[in-house]
Amino acid sequence: MMIAVGTRNGHPVRKPWLTRLADASEPYLYSAPSLILIVAVMLVPLVIGISYAFRDIQLLNPFSGGFIGIEHFRALSHDAAFYGALKNTLWWTGASVLLQFFFGLILALLLDKPFWGRGLVQALVFLPWAVPSFLAGLNWAWLFNPVIGPIPHWLFGLDVMSQPGNILSDPQYAMWGPIVANVWWGIPFFAITLLAALQAIPRDLYEAASIDGANWFQRFFSITLPFLAPTIAITVLLRTVWISNFADLIVVMTGGGPADRTQIVASYIFTQAFKALDFGYASAIALVLLVLLLAYSMIIILLRQTLLNKD
Repeated sequence: MMIAVGTRNGHPVRKPWLTRLADASEPYLYSAPSLILIVAVMLVPLVIGISYAFRDIQLLNPFSGGFIGIEHFRALSHDAAFYGALKNTLWWTGASVLLQFFFGLILALLLDKPFWGRGLVQALVFLPWAVPSFLAGLNWAWLFNPVIGPIPHWLFGLDVMSQPGNILSDPQYAMWGPIVANVWWGIPFFAITLLAALQAIPRDLYEAASIDGANWFQRFFSITLPFLAPTIAITVLLRTVWISNFADLIVVMTGGGPADRTQIVASYIFTQAFKALDFGYASAIALVLLVLLLAYSMIIILLRQTLLNKD
């Protein structure tokens, strides 16, 4: 296709090639700053981190840094602590996501109804999401402290515990401390997203269902839940990936103890990188976690697409 800037003797005149090149590259020049920032902030550290998984990077060893192939992965396949952390990650992620979604959905359903002071209540409900995770971990560690914290004494008063003990140091119950803190901290995410999805549902559908004699449960399962399904799929996917990589509360509250009972893969990476100072082995663990999360994300996306195509 000829690009003309005018006519000469009745024939179109092409633009100079430099002008045509500038016109063709204009969209890419506009997006170049964003692309450069993405490459510099995301892709470059990712590539460097992946390369570390195949190298011997130990900060206290001045002779390290060489290429060792898959030796880290061979060691990882025989690492009992890693398998324990992987099992704890499933428990930590599953319980946290399930409880956050359950309470977030209840809050969204309650806040969807108009009542006096709803704006203030919404602000208070969303407040935990604004608290830094490090500060939230410190606060909950104080609440679980048997000397100055109230929770052990409340549990003792309810006959749940025989005496006010430190839950975070009990191997049987220690994981519940960070899970409770994580649920409190993450409920607003589900509440915000599900409330937005609820308010987008046409109210005429509820009125028609009420006229037809449908009760609350029938309206919920036939109208509300199908409309919320796409939002639920995305939020559960995002929270699962985030919580699997979220070690702040565990590092602050338990440090992975006692006896590695609260050690998850993300905190194990932190331990290997910043305590053992073995960045190569930590990068190998992180790469395995990345592959597992990518596989999980692909399964959820394919399942969601299958359900949408079925509908």
